[in-house]
Amino acid sequence: MNEITLWTGDDNPSQEYGGPGFGDYQTLGNIVVDLPEHKVNTQYKRALDIGDAVSTVQYESHGVQYKREYFVSHVSEVFVGRLTADKGKAYTGRIEIQESHKLTVQVVNNTIAANGKLVNGLWFGWKMLVQNTGGSLKVNGSVIEFNGCDALTLIVSAGTDYVFDDKKKFKSGEDPAISVNAWVAKAADKSYDTLRSEHVADFHSLFNRVDVDLGESSAQQTALPTVKRKVEAVATFDPDFEEMFFQFGRYLMISSSRTSLPANLQGLWNDNNSPAWHADYHTDINVQMNYWPAETTNLAECHVPLFNLIVSQLNIWRKLTRASDELLTPRGNHSSKGVAVAGPHNIYGGMGTHFSWDKTNTAWYAQHFWEHYAFGLNKTYLKDVAYPYLKEVSEFWDEQLKTVTNGTKQQLGKLVVPNGWSSEHGPHEDGCSYNNEIVWDLYTNYVKAADVLGVDKEFRDRVAGERDRLLWPGIGSFGQLMEWMEEQPGEKTDHHRHTSHLFGVFPGHQFNWETTPTLANASLDIYPTPIASVHYTTLMISCHRDKAVMPTFRVSLNARGIDPSSDVREWSFAWRTAIYARLRDAENAHHLLRELLSDRNTCPNMFGLHPPMQIDGNFGITGAVAEMLLHSHEQVVQLLPALPRDWAVGHAKGLRARGGHQLDIYWTNHTLNNVLITSVVASDVNIKYGNTVKTITVSPSKPIHLDHNLNPIP
Repeated sequence: MNEITLWTGDDNPSQEYGGPGFGDYQTLGNIVVDLPEHKVNTQYKRALDIGDAVSTVQYESHGVQYKREYFVSHVSEVFVGRLTADKGKAYTGRIEIQESHKLTVQVVNNTIAANGKLVNGLWFGWKMLVQNTGGSLKVNGSVIEFNGCDALTLIVSAGTDYVFDDKKKFKSGEDPAISVNAWVAKAADKSYDTLRSEHVADFHSLFNRVDVDLGESSAQQTALPTVKRKVEAVATFDPDFEEMFFQFGRYLMISSSRTSLPANLQGLWNDNNSPAWHADYHTDINVQMNYWPAETTNLAECHVPLFNLIVSQLNIWRKLTRASDELLTPRGNHSSKGVAVAGPHNIYGGMGTHFSWDKTNTAWYAQHFWEHYAFGLNKTYLKDVAYPYLKEVSEFWDEQLKTVTNGTKQQLGKLVVPNGWSSEHGPHEDGCSYNNEIVWDLYTNYVKAADVLGVDKEFRDRVAGERDRLLWPGIGSFGQLMEWMEEQPGEKTDHHRHTSHLFGVFPGHQFNWETTPTLANASLDIYPTPIASVHYTTLMISCHRDKAVMPTFRVSLNARGIDPSSDVREWSFAWRTAIYARLRDAENAHHLLRELLSDRNTCPNMFGLHPPMQIDGNFGITGAVAEMLLHSHEQVVQLLPALPRDWAVGHAKGLRARGGHQLDIYWTNHTLNNVLITSVVASDVNIKYGNTVKTITVSPSKPIHLDHNLNPIP
């Protein structure tokens, strides 16, 4: 059911590409199964098994035990529901679909279908087949009635004529009902057990690649329902729940980003035809955060839909970039090369009118193109997909960068992004740290890509020279990393949700312990050590007792804080967790992971709570936990860089590192026990644990097993 996503244009259909409203994510509607005799019930239990991607409902009514199972099969392109009971003839009631776009449904024999056209011209359709075991079915108007059935199976499929092709205006013109009917018919020929087993095997092929063990929870903890256990886990360490929360992000990614459109602000789980933020793609952190765990947690295939969407938008984005007076070069000309994007965009190339151009967002996207190569080392992908995009965005910045002619001695002659901003707050001005850091990241990745392919040496050298002239952030009045070229009033008490100026720490790698010690290093005896009984705001104050030796980045991060009265929530906590992980600050990273579980930041079902709901934080925290366990951004693979005290014993199997490596890491008593490394290419890799660094020769045919001293185990 990859094309179940609907995108409409209800509020501005006349626009050629539309703003976000032209592409509002839509719901199909509801399937209503009315069981009047079951309204009185006991022992009601609803559960989701994220390991199998199967949800269940169980209860007792009038002495009969009932069970329902639901799953969405990527293999068969259908949603499947199975209703069973421990006694025969237990199901009597009616079933209907409530279509959300006011279409007339067609009911024929044991099927209900709806087909139509949205106001933006997109065709869509969906169909449900009802199968009964025992009893009988009959049509009554727009519903199907069932009587005395032993069991029921529902098979539902849906589709649209959306295609990743701007030349067709993203519409194939083909009737999606043809595919929908075929998928339903093919699934109907299989037994429920076959459909279920095929689905579970397919899901396991991705989900089971990674296994994380952080300890064992108590019987009292495991007995709690999720809604209570989630809140309890904020105050009391619950290892199994933290493992599950990590894996929940992987479950969501597998479920919402395969051969479909990429996950948007609500992932795939929008229930409103006028959704918050149009359920669009916000490119100043949110969509990128969705894909943080794709490479590190072994779901590289799930990254590809993001690239497919971006590439499909480029012709339109080029046209809009060339025409924009907001994107003039320093010489006052319109851009002639490259491509830019505003803060949000839809799936038709349209951008939000309520945002200014966030100039470096296509450069941030470029990081994802490069990272997919850095982890998998597929040169065909690099040559055909990633490199053309990296080069085009680099060409845009080759025209756009501005030389500083009025500033401090350290700033004069440096290159900066003109008239940028620090994502959703602060002034628009030249040289915002966020913008410059992203261009530095783009240029660095472009140079690497050109070197791998051995192409475009003249332009590669030009870009490398411009990168080395880019202005780096300064250090401000209270030891913070400067967010703008000139310090703004109130920075020390700025608790804004964004930490944009720390992009160079994470997800970038401009600043790190190995290459920027004057900014990143700190005296370890001042390393912050939280106390469980002390509130986080107190912890942050304690971290400033000798700010002269605190890392610049931690000063900036601590200043942002998590003040309950601020707008810091949900995805902000995930980003801060990842930054602390990169700073090797295990305790603060773990603290914010647990804070994300609070009712302030997550819904009862664990979806992110950035009102009314968005799930970038769910994806982001999964990526952040991976960063706590493994680093590979400093030309070295570092094991357990931010292992908190609570994670005293455990393992992390299947995590991936840049350079084509996969690692199984085991630890006891808070100390590395052993590690198994499997690689896709033959190479020498630098492995680091603590202060020990060793160079290990790896090959695709022979996994390497190392002990706690990083010595090979025969």
